[in-house]
Amino acid sequence: MTVPSTNVGLSDIQSEFGGSNPISISEYYAGGSNVPSGTTGGVPPGSIPSSGQISIGQFRGAVSSYDIEYLVIAGGGGGGAGSPNSTGGGGGGAGGYRNAYASEPSGGGGSTLTPYSVSAGQTTINVTIGGGGTGRTSQPAGQTSGGSSGSNSSVSGSGLTTYTSTGGGRGADLNVAGSPGGSGGGGDMYQGRPAGSGTSNQGFAGGAGTGSGPSGSNGGGGGAGEAGNTDGQGHGGDGLSSSITGSSVARGGGGGGGRPPQPGGSGGGGNGALSAQNGTANTGGGGGGGSTPDNSQLSNGANGGSGVVILRMPTSNYSGTTTGSPTVTTSGGDTILTFTGNGSYDT
Repeated sequence: MTVPSTNVGLSDIQSEFGGSNPISISEYYAGGSNVPSGTTGGVPPGSIPSSGQISIGQFRGAVSSYDIEYLVIAGGGGGGAGSPNSTGGGGGGAGGYRNAYASEPSGGGGSTLTPYSVSAGQTTINVTIGGGGTGRTSQPAGQTSGGSSGSNSSVSGSGLTTYTSTGGGRGADLNVAGSPGGSGGGGDMYQGRPAGSGTSNQGFAGGAGTGSGPSGSNGGGGGAGEAGNTDGQGHGGDGLSSSITGSSVARGGGGGGGRPPQPGGSGGGGNGALSAQNGTANTGGGGGGGSTPDNSQLSNGANGGSGVVILRMPTSNYSGTTTGSPTVTTSGGDTILTFTGNGSYDT
């Protein structure tokens, strides 16, 4: 909606910005409860005043604007596999983690991003959710195959900066190196396959494998909050916690290395094991690496967890127009949309 450019009345201003009856122009100072700071109107355009003299004419053509905060997490990478006469696999890396809520950090030691400033009825924010990568498959005679990194998640819209979080890297095993990603996949010890690197301002690198044979250990996948192996050899890197939904939730943990079995990082990272654990859905957690405790068993790497996108905005500005069936909740004076599948929000 937009305030008309001619024949403006107090009811037109109330329709655009809200407010109570009886209507008073004093309700509509910029920076108050109804009109966001920086709102412009009038002919020629000028800023709506925050104090002093204010008139109906200053609102001609004005559009209500508001901030939308967001958290964008990609899918986690799949874990490496263990095979007979070999070793276990490295943990999958967490999906990239980009945050624009309440000065909370982004992954990889990155700073918070700038929220979107949007006008009511003017923009569609498109949301893409990345799936988790598949774990590597174990085969006889020390072979492994398949597996993948996680897929990207993003937010975008006409006139808005597109923010894309990169899928987490696949974990290494004796046949492949750890893949780079939002956070990198963990390395392998048997053939010295290296860990994958993380993406700047999204996540950390996977941890390297060390040693060989029974005394060796695979590397943990990198997390949003720290590199793989930070809390111990083979441990998945921890994720980060955000309160964008109204309570603190950890997401973006790396998967644990498979041999010896090691834990995934906080925030949805799967544990490495003979039956490795998948990364937790909608956290971007990396899959755990497969383990071969007696050098004779088949042990697949686990799948990474899917990503998530969360939008938060003032309830007074929430349009209620979405696609993709996000979960809608409230916290204080804000409405929160949690997307676990592709969708959109119309401002």
